[in-house]
Amino acid sequence: MNPRALQNREMHENGLNLENAGSGTSPLKEFLSLIKIGIVISNLITVFAGIWLALYFSGLGFMEHFNLVLFTLAGTALIIAGSCSINNYLDRDIDTVMERTKGRPTVTGRVKPNKALGLGVVFIFAGIIFLFQTTKTAAILGITGVFSYVVLYTIWTKRRFAANTIVGSISGAVPPLIGWTAVDTNLNVMALGLFLIMFLWQPPHFYSLAMRRVDDYKRAGVPMLPVVKGPERTKMSIMMWIALLLPTPLLLSSLGTSFIALASLLNLGWLASGFYYYRKKPPKIWAQKMFIYSLQYLTILFLSMVVITLF
Repeated sequence: MNPRALQNREMHENGLNLENAGSGTSPLKEFLSLIKIGIVISNLITVFAGIWLALYFSGLGFMEHFNLVLFTLAGTALIIAGSCSINNYLDRDIDTVMERTKGRPTVTGRVKPNKALGLGVVFIFAGIIFLFQTTKTAAILGITGVFSYVVLYTIWTKRRFAANTIVGSISGAVPPLIGWTAVDTNLNVMALGLFLIMFLWQPPHFYSLAMRRVDDYKRAGVPMLPVVKGPERTKMSIMMWIALLLPTPLLLSSLGTSFIALASLLNLGWLASGFYYYRKKPPKIWAQKMFIYSLQYLTILFLSMVVITLF
């Protein structure tokens, strides 16, 4: 991934429109920035994988259940977009002092705070209605995801505890479960495996980002792990969380030995990269390499879950 693509991806993930720091803005760009479109899209990949695998292992056809797929994707996209909009509303005070977030429309004033809050509430309400068109379990999981992101993470832990990333990982691990339970409400080993992979993936991903943006978090007074414990402790934590991913491919053994081999190679490659560059690169450069790998890891892993069932 080239540096420009990495910059684009990171800015989208954190809700920052690439154009919003300058004069070339538009209502569409501001809207996409407000809902953090990068986060919405990346989560929909995991939702779709959950839907696809549940259909596949239930012996159900994709086209015969296309309406269910649309309801699930639309509902999940809306609750994530709504949650992100509320997150922007709640964090607008600290976003003003962080370089990567100071261009958000809730900071610049191009979107009024009450409008961001209102849009978030409407989107969440609409998304839950969509999810109730699938199964009650999927809708309840959607509500759980919203609560964990908005209340447990944004309001309660983000500004108080270094463990905020771990708490935030709960909401990020819910989307594939929403996809699965929209089809099959039985949370079997594979469904729980999807949740666990997403939960364990997020700390090394976001700790790497926090290491690269540690000065931002210091200015904002957000107790991210690199701010509270320093880069060396954060590097150790990243490696520990990656190591915890090593046995997770076995939870998806129903996908066959090819998937287990690929997932295991991805896990070992991530761990090996971390060890190889551990002392060779400055902390921020090391974190950048780990961050890039985490993006590629997630995309390859979840796309492979779908592709491997086609052959």
